[in-house]
Amino acid sequence: MEHQQQQITKFPMGDEQIISLYWSRNEKAIEETDAKYKKYLLTIAYHIVHNPHDCEECLNDTYLATWNAIPMSRPNVLKAFLTTLMRRIAINRYHSNLRHSEMTVALSELEDFLSDDGSVDSQFDARELGRVISDFVRSLSERRRFIFVSRYYVADPIDTIAADLHLSRSMVNKELAAIRKALKERLESEGYLV
Repeated sequence: MEHQQQQITKFPMGDEQIISLYWSRNEKAIEETDAKYKKYLLTIAYHIVHNPHDCEECLNDTYLATWNAIPMSRPNVLKAFLTTLMRRIAINRYHSNLRHSEMTVALSELEDFLSDDGSVDSQFDARELGRVISDFVRSLSERRRFIFVSRYYVADPIDTIAADLHLSRSMVNKELAAIRKALKERLESEGYLV
């Protein structure tokens, strides 16, 4: 008689359970985070640094930062928390490598009307500008918000955004152009020089 071996499918743990593991300082939290979010986090890193080795290092740094941060605060949305950490770490890695990446391309689309000269006034303006942009993004339709965040926060390539939304590349480019135009108008109405 042949024994048929059943393959056991393991479903990812829920975010609240993972956060509870971090909270109780259980190292299984990192395993569960890796099982659920590794591919997603590596994609974010790759769009910024374009180097698989650097992506792995950013991933490890993100897990360490998560381990160190969660006892201090309990994130409301684990995926958003991880995205923010990975993005910061990958951008820092990018700046240290000074390599061309999708993030450079994405940010260059906005540079015509966003700049920073590094002064204290500029840093204050940057915080206020961040508030204005956040308010703007919240006012967008769900689809346009997804496109904006995917392109300018996660640095997804246009082809990826198009595939995610089942749109053509040209339609995503039209949406991005409309979003940039609306953002420029909002910044002008708020008194920012463009």
